[in-house]
Amino acid sequence: MEHLTILYRGPLASCDYDCPYCPFAKRRDSREQLRADRAALERFTGWVAAQAHDVSVLFTPWGEGLVRSWYRRALVELSHLPQVRRVAIQTNLSHRVEWTAEADLSRLALWSTYHPGQVPYERFLGRCRDLAARGVRFSVGVVGQPEHLGAARRLRADLPGDVYLWVNAAEGRTYTDAEAAEWTALDPLFAHSRHPHPSRGLPCRTGDTVVSVDGEGTVRRCHFVPAVLGNLYDGSFRASLRPRPCSLDACDCHIGYVHLEPLGLYDVFAGGVLERIPRTL
Repeated sequence: MEHLTILYRGPLASCDYDCPYCPFAKRRDSREQLRADRAALERFTGWVAAQAHDVSVLFTPWGEGLVRSWYRRALVELSHLPQVRRVAIQTNLSHRVEWTAEADLSRLALWSTYHPGQVPYERFLGRCRDLAARGVRFSVGVVGQPEHLGAARRLRADLPGDVYLWVNAAEGRTYTDAEAAEWTALDPLFAHSRHPHPSRGLPCRTGDTVVSVDGEGTVRRCHFVPAVLGNLYDGSFRASLRPRPCSLDACDCHIGYVHLEPLGLYDVFAGGVLERIPRTL
């Protein structure tokens, strides 16, 4: 194995926002749960540090990771490991970004989401401008709710031109062609998110060069297929890695369908698959 991409999602479920479209909004983890999440993350970073082959990591917590010191520390530590090609995290940018000064910015990246109504616009924009000034790789996105369109247009106008603004189709929402055109004007790649992708039987990199790992080290091909491939820490997952078709009828989440080979999105996002940054804007 020359390179393995890992989508890591530990026990953390608490978030400081209460977005109405998110089931984990304003959920609180107990102290015991936070300690368990910290221990699980430290175990995972220790495993990555011990690897001889190249690894890329995307943290996809249900909650907000960067408000927790152990996630910031993990990102910094992993960014300095020579075998780590990229380490990235999905975040709402509610925490200050000064910590990125300690990271190797050639490997660190952020996949950030703007949630109108949860944060003052100028605060979020200020964080984005701070990241850009520091030279941090990052994308910014919004959920394509109709009430977010004005804020998304404002953000696109105020962001540096080389920062990609992505739009996720809202779960369960269908878009008329006119509505889709408005979002496509902001994100030329919105068409990939607009409809779920029929995926059953299609070749997918998950389960071969991409896997999902939870806090106990349980390895699955992706977050959306429950079948277990083995465990990260005893190495039992390795024997299960192989090319295989998707077993689901459809895939409607970017962190899943980006790995569907027929879509060709590895070419679109070449060099920025984990942080959702296309090769050219």
